[in-house]
Amino acid sequence: MTKKLKGSLAHILLMIYLLVILYPFLFVLFSSVKTDNLAIAQNPFGFPKEFQWSNYVEAWVNAKISTYFLNSLYIAVIAAIATIIMASMASFALTRMRFTKLSPMLYQIIILGILIPGNALLLPIYNLMRSTNLLDTHWALLIPYAANSIPFSVVILTAFMKSLPSEIEEAAVVDGLRSPGIFARVVMPLTVPALVTVFIVNFLGNWNEFLLANYFLSEDSLKTLPVGMVGFRDAFSINYAQMSAGIVYSVVPVMVIYAILQEKIIEGLTAGGVKG
Repeated sequence: MTKKLKGSLAHILLMIYLLVILYPFLFVLFSSVKTDNLAIAQNPFGFPKEFQWSNYVEAWVNAKISTYFLNSLYIAVIAAIATIIMASMASFALTRMRFTKLSPMLYQIIILGILIPGNALLLPIYNLMRSTNLLDTHWALLIPYAANSIPFSVVILTAFMKSLPSEIEEAAVVDGLRSPGIFARVVMPLTVPALVTVFIVNFLGNWNEFLLANYFLSEDSLKTLPVGMVGFRDAFSINYAQMSAGIVYSVVPVMVIYAILQEKIIEGLTAGGVKG
């Protein structure tokens, strides 16, 4: 009886937590299809009598959400892919190549990057981008995004690669493959769950990043969605329906990606620990 009570209490607490999390999103979602502020105030969580889909059209076109959205999308994707390429090669070298005495030290140096607060790097990165004339270009975001994500990615990929049996690589060596071939044809396909996890986590971080994008980009056509949403909020602060539509644009892609691939994320994060 005690176990059932504890189980029921846990489920109740989880339901309360879920409602707290969903409360602001449902409010924004319902508000985005209502006609005006009065309709939102009268029935904040109810379905509108008439769905105002034009709010999404106006937010996408007139408020330049389309430009901000596409900028964020390609910057987040390219930076995440670049991180995967660099982190996977580093992880392969640390776990499989023959410099065992140096590997632990190099690994510790890499993961020190996790301990450095992102805000502490703002000024050095700004000076670097200014000295290389990359300010107000997307390179000013692509390079820091890719570099800052490497330590976490190396931790995940190294743990996963350590769990792979060495016999597979020994068989590949017998077949005539050298290190580049083993990496590309054997290790990378087996590391797909961890690669998917690293890509998704880095993509979401790049998508939501605000600080660097706000300071490094001043031209409106280059801004990302989080920065563009600030201007959008100021321009449409008296129209909560259109402002809510803009917020939905920024939130939904993240939710969809996580909902579809959440099993891969969990698998990639736990596989190394379970197998190792």
